[in-house]
Amino acid sequence: MTLRLIATDLDGTLLDPSSTVTPRTRAALDAARSRGIHVVPVTARQPIGLRTIAADAAFDGWALCSNGAYAIHLTEGRMLFAEELPAETIRTLAAALRASIPGLLFASVREGGETFVAQHGYAEIADLSDHKRDPETMGGVPLEQVLAAPSLKFVIRHPELAPAALFETLKDLGLTGFEATLSGAPFVEVMAEGVTKATGLARLCRHLDIDRSEVVAFGDALNDVEMLRWAGRGVAMADAEPVVQDAADETTASNADDGVAQVIERLLG
Repeated sequence: MTLRLIATDLDGTLLDPSSTVTPRTRAALDAARSRGIHVVPVTARQPIGLRTIAADAAFDGWALCSNGAYAIHLTEGRMLFAEELPAETIRTLAAALRASIPGLLFASVREGGETFVAQHGYAEIADLSDHKRDPETMGGVPLEQVLAAPSLKFVIRHPELAPAALFETLKDLGLTGFEATLSGAPFVEVMAEGVTKATGLARLCRHLDIDRSEVVAFGDALNDVEMLRWAGRGVAMADAEPVVQDAADETTASNADDGVAQVIERLLG
């Protein structure tokens, strides 16, 4: 294939189990960039979460955050697009879920991912790794404030129930008007209707005049499935769930064994 863009998930994919970029992976990314190939992180993280690894990975161009809802140029600060979930949809969704599951907690990602509005009690069950934010900075507001404005990503969490159980309950409600997924984080993530990593990547590729056949994409979680199917070559990680591996054209080694670097090295010859 003619390779012009590498789209890669971060956690569980590009980053090793300690959430760092290994020397081998950095060398592979640099080799791709030296040939004029775009390297684009496509992540559930917000820009604040990218900043912690940007230097190690040399990310200085376009990035897709919030599972494809938000595109930003990391050096220039330019926003290409932002797809927000309407407040009315958020309120309808939260009301239906609360009627089914007591004890839920919610948070809203706003303003290009720079603002995190969390319900009272959310910070108490959060870790730094969850949102790449110190829980002590999350504060806490009444639920009405969390639901009062549009959101790039709406977060649904429970102190005891697993995200997969919340996700199944959400699907069983039969509601429409949003896109929900799991990224491996301890919560369900909800974006605007139709928004996935694939739709965000497609919009960025149109902007860059790159065909999908010229894209290789890497991922390991449910929120990567659409992107792996869309790309000219989709690559799943060795420890990805079966649905993710089924969506890909091939499976590489795990993130602990530089699986992304192995594929890039092979494609670059």
